[in-house]
Amino acid sequence: MMELKKVDIVLMAFCTGLIVANIYYCQPLVILIAKDFNLTESYAGRITYLTQIGYALGLFLLVPLGDMFERRKQILIITCLAIAALLVAAVSHTFFLLEIASLLIGCCSIVPQLILPLAASLSSDENRGANIGSIMSGLLVGILASRAVSGSIGFWLGWRAVYYIAAGICLLLIGLMAKRFPQSYPSFKGKYRELMYSMFSYIKTQPVLRETSIINFLAFAIISAFWTTMVLFLANPPFNFQTLQIGLFGIAGAAGALAAPLVGKLSDGNNPRKNLMIGFILQIVSVTLFYFTGNHLYLFVVGIVLIDIGQQAIHVTNQTRIYALIPEARNRLNTIFMSVSFIGASCGSALGLFLWDKGGWNLFCYGMTAIIILNILIYKFYGGKKQFNL
Repeated sequence: MMELKKVDIVLMAFCTGLIVANIYYCQPLVILIAKDFNLTESYAGRITYLTQIGYALGLFLLVPLGDMFERRKQILIITCLAIAALLVAAVSHTFFLLEIASLLIGCCSIVPQLILPLAASLSSDENRGANIGSIMSGLLVGILASRAVSGSIGFWLGWRAVYYIAAGICLLLIGLMAKRFPQSYPSFKGKYRELMYSMFSYIKTQPVLRETSIINFLAFAIISAFWTTMVLFLANPPFNFQTLQIGLFGIAGAAGALAAPLVGKLSDGNNPRKNLMIGFILQIVSVTLFYFTGNHLYLFVVGIVLIDIGQQAIHVTNQTRIYALIPEARNRLNTIFMSVSFIGASCGSALGLFLWDKGGWNLFCYGMTAIIILNILIYKFYGGKKQFNL
């Protein structure tokens, strides 16, 4: 088996971060889009969870094909479709068309979930967690830095410019990926229907897959709810921040992404599951800081760093665990895992907007605390079963 070189890992992390950013550019732009289409901010926020729903659909329908077809060709075709969707968003003159474009952007931005199984299949057992963690650093920096970039560009050039620039970036990446990405050799020889059916059999027979998916569903709900709702929190009194200022808070989250390689190395140990509790504790501390922020923004910034480190501790650990289950089915296992995760993300965004409308920031913090406690209870429920040490 060809082992990945450091330069390959860096390249994959780079491409992963820039493509996954397509899903998150819209979050700081909600205020500008609401003004442009004369909508309330919470209604314009619909595009955030529509994009995440599209991502979940793309994961479920397209990612499994990586076990059936050559991955590099699939990556290039889907990136071309993402460019088309981004351009539709840029020229949208009705909010309904922007909603459709947002759904398609999410569906066509699943390339990172093709890159990760490709990297896992080319990594040795002792290096797999570290390599996944390194690529996840690129993915997480892309997620978090995208908010700062889109907020700044949106402030100076308008929200449409963000989508035009994103399409240009994807066009450049196509050439880079076509030249440098290795070819893959799919192991599944059956039909698409059989491919999809096999995923449901894995849900029934793989308890680790079930546990990691449920925990990730709730963890993604928390992080997504935060990044959607914090835009409204900062745009209203006492802060009254503009899009540019709100986007810059993504830099604090990007700083936390540097912990992903360390989490990945810890996940290569005998009992990576213990990292999950670290993630839960960091989430609780961060939500507590958000609740007591008041006028003290330094508490808010520290909370951002901690909630993103906690998210990495949960996500990287769980992803490393599922990649160790059935090597020849990594794309299908990843499909189940990430589809459930992003359904959680879309539910979290919708829930965050709902809690904000009903009770503001305090009710939002209460709701997030309840979800974290539920996740801990699920973790404890599975904790007594030996097979979950994986």
